[in-house]
Amino acid sequence: MKIEYNNLYTHFIFTTLHRLPLIQEEKRERIEKYITGIVNHLNCKMYAIYANPEHVHFMVSRSPDMDEERLAGIIETSSGVFINENKLCNGKFQWQNSCSAFSVSKRDVRKVCNYILNQKEHHKKQTFAEEYEGFMKFYQLAIHPLKIKE
Repeated sequence: MKIEYNNLYTHFIFTTLHRLPLIQEEKRERIEKYITGIVNHLNCKMYAIYANPEHVHFMVSRSPDMDEERLAGIIETSSGVFINENKLCNGKFQWQNSCSAFSVSKRDVRKVCNYILNQKEHHKKQTFAEEYEGFMKFYQLAIHPLKIKE
């Protein structure tokens, strides 16, 4: 069935292999623009992106025919090739073999965008390891579905 209307917001976090600080500040914007181009080319929309030295946050609204895993795979492969071909880091660039994807409600889009765009200031107060641990605690809380009475 064709989906005519959708709200499919996803906050992705990609991490460099072994969390090495491979993304240099002077190359950050070029990498962000390239990833944004990939997203837009796939009929999705980039809302916010920030490339830190060892990880990238970005939030997109996805097309209904693009699931998170497929989108992440395309971005991972294409951006890795782009970074290596254009020598945008010292040595060989590679992403971790997995990433994180978190759903975002419509009312939280602005909040998440501000969070992503404020990464430089955020990481003056909190390391990536602390940040990521907080995400895991928040998103992995066991929520028990309500029991339906028959």
